[in-house]
Amino acid sequence: MFNRRNVMQSIAALALPLAPGMGPRAWARGAEAPLPKVGSTLALPAVTLLDGRRWRPAQAEGKLLVVYWWASWCPFCALQSPHMEALWRAQKAKGLDLLALSIDKQPAAAVNYMKAKGYSFPAGMLTPEVARLLPKPVGLPVVVALKVDGPGGRSGTVVFAESGEMFPEDVEGLKKYL
Repeated sequence: MFNRRNVMQSIAALALPLAPGMGPRAWARGAEAPLPKVGSTLALPAVTLLDGRRWRPAQAEGKLLVVYWWASWCPFCALQSPHMEALWRAQKAKGLDLLALSIDKQPAAAVNYMKAKGYSFPAGMLTPEVARLLPKPVGLPVVVALKVDGPGGRSGTVVFAESGEMFPEDVEGLKKYL
């Protein structure tokens, strides 16, 4: 069945190998993980943010944590990121935490992109250390929402997982998990 999500995901699958430095061999390296299943548990690492601050799992304890894998060169991320920013601004006081993980090769690309777009959501790099606990699922952009109820915020239960561009109403709909 074709709906707009299926059509967009098909277009994304065709476009991603054309991204700079991301030919078919780059995606075949096996660095990507399957999309986590709803109900599964993910461990949370500490992350150094692009602005130098440190994001710690304990910050998300008792909250909904939205993990967002993105890249500055990704056209679908460019369409989705403004909606992620709007969700972050509107819902952070209500218990939503957001951790964006850039897969850019150079941190400067991610930093410059965030500054140019005026994004304020917490963003770090997907380093090998971070990827050990939070490997990037297949696709881009990817959003995984977790209820972080464990002590110290060391892990969270997946309540939502989506690979590919989400529409504005889908991003806004993440607030239902608060």
